[in-house]
This record gives sequence, structure tokens and C-alpha cells, in this order.
Amino acid sequence: MSAERDGGGPDLRHHGDAEVRGAAGLIDLAVNVRANTPPVWLKRHLAASLDGLAAYPDGRAARAAVAARHGVTPDRVLLTSGAAEAFVLLARALKVRQPVVVHPQFTEPEAALRDAGHAVGRVLLREEDGFRLSGATVPEGADLVVIGNPTNPTSVLHPSASIAALARPGRFLVVDEAFMDAVPGEREALADRTDVPGLVVLRSLTKTWGLAGLRIGYVLSDPETIATLAGAQPLWPVSSPALAAAEACVAPAALAEASAAALRIAADRAHLLAGLREFAPFGVRAVEPAEGPFVLLRAPGATALRDRLRERGFALRRGDTFPGLGEEWLRVAVRDAGTTDRLLAAVRGALGR
Repeated sequence: MSAERDGGGPDLRHHGDAEVRGAAGLIDLAVNVRANTPPVWLKRHLAASLDGLAAYPDGRAARAAVAARHGVTPDRVLLTSGAAEAFVLLARALKVRQPVVVHPQFTEPEAALRDAGHAVGRVLLREEDGFRLSGATVPEGADLVVIGNPTNPTSVLHPSASIAALARPGRFLVVDEAFMDAVPGEREALADRTDVPGLVVLRSLTKTWGLAGLRIGYVLSDPETIATLAGAQPLWPVSSPALAAAEACVAPAALAEASAAALRIAADRAHLLAGLREFAPFGVRAVEPAEGPFVLLRAPGATALRDRLRERGFALRRGDTFPGLGEEWLRVAVRDAGTTDRLLAAVRGALGR
């Protein structure tokens, strides 16, 4: 059965962690946090930051480091308690009348907008178009447009030019780039751009560095928008350890490590996609080309398949909580080749091969 919220419609608050919570022993393919993280050096750095917990957090150094990483001034950066806080700030602080969310994508932006009292329009990208963006489908009157790139859960990487073309005078163009650092070379990124009117880019450090429990992300936009969002934050919204993580994860050595990880993810994803093609005669199909650290699958009887894989020790993310998808969709996190081979063997068993 599909997951629905009270009053009908997809459960926008369902996230991948629910698939593995309280289920010891499952191989987690439902959450997109990179495996074997945080690295040892980052754990040590965070541990060292604990000596300063008696002082109130001071985000100036971390903010300057993030600004330098993207080649912008610090007044164009806002540090947040993960990208999720940024969505709440956008929903509560920006004065908009016709927000639109491009789906299928991460559901938290729409949930935050609805919680703030907004009536939210949806632009549903189509499977037959490869879930790719067509600018003509976005209402001209929309004064806030939210899109992910690469998009969760479709793993589609939209051309930056196509996204920038959505910019209009009087419109906020919100681009969720939480997974962009998993794309080799960060192709199609808009984070460094200052020439696109109304552009608001969100970044997360939790996925690549395994910091979902610490909560650290940031917003990049024009100084006026940043000041508006900052005015809606409580005092000291980001903890000292999270600030230490932000500063460390945008340092040159960390960026080089992230770049190397992106190349490994690309190779592991290619291995996963190649293996999944074996099941095409059973109607199993992945959305390609995929560019994120996850793959979206369509499979007949996906709910039963997901249950059988769970019995075999693998947790996959259900797709029916994403607007524009349904019960026949599953999302699979990219893991190393060995884990993927065990998953493929489990799929063979689940399909009765």
C-alpha cells in the first residue's frame, strides 16, 4: 500500500532512515549517506572541538571558509543546521505567494512550505522524458521555484543552463545541491554563480562526510536574502562541533578527498546499473543516465520485491512517498562493488531466478 499523510497524498515526512530504524543487521541501501564515514581524521577533528564547548558558537571562521570555497564573500553565506533547516527558513522568512516545487524530488521543501501555510504548486516531471526539466512546465507566475540537482530520488543531473533559465525578476530560484559534491567535477553546479537573479543554492555536508547526526549545511545567495534568512534563525543555530566540521570539510585536502570519492561513486554506480540490466526481462528498469549516489528503479510488484529483499538483509527506499512516483518505484543507494554483487544475488533470489 502507498504511504500517505493524514488527509491523503504522499507522506512528505517519510525519509530513508525510517527503513532501517530499529532494524539491526540490515544492509542500508535506503539512506544516501556515504558508507564508512565520517573518516578518522574528521572524527578526531570533531573530538578536538569539544574542548571549546563552554564558549558560545562563533561561526565567522566557518562562514569565511565556505565563502572562500565557492569564491564568494561571507555575506553571501548562511550556515544552517543541515539543509532541512534551510528549507524551513525559506518557507517562513521569504514573502512569496505562489511557490512551486518540481517533483519527484526531496519532499522536505514542500513539507516546510505547507507547514508555513503556503499553498504549494507541483510541477511533475515525466518518466517518458527521463524526469528531465522542461522550463515551459513551470508556471510563469511562480515566485519561488524549488528543484534538486542532482535530483533525489531520480538521480537526474539537469544542465545548469536549463535551471538558470527558470530565473525571473521577482522569483526565488531555489536549487538543492545536497548531492552535487558526489558528481565528479561538480558539473552543472550553480553554487559559485552570482549572476543569476534570485538564485538560492543549498548545500549539505552530511551526505558525503557522514554527518547526518551532527546537522550542518549552508545557503548561498545574495546578501539581502541571506540577511532575511538569518533574521529568522534562533541565536547560535549551529553548534561548535558542526562549525568545526564545516570549516574542515571545505578545506583543500577535504575537497580533494571528496573529489576522489565522487569518482569511486561513479564507478560503483556504473557497476550497479550494469548488474540491474540483467533483470530487464522481469520489467526491472533503472532511470538512466544516473548521476547521484543513488539509483531509481521501476519494478512490477516493487513493494513485494522490497519486502523479499528486506528478508534477505537489504533495506531499500520506497518510492511511493515522492509526488509523481508510485508503488512500483524503489531507490537504491550506491555502495561498493562487493555490496552490490550481494544485492544483485538477493534480487535474483527474490525474483525466483
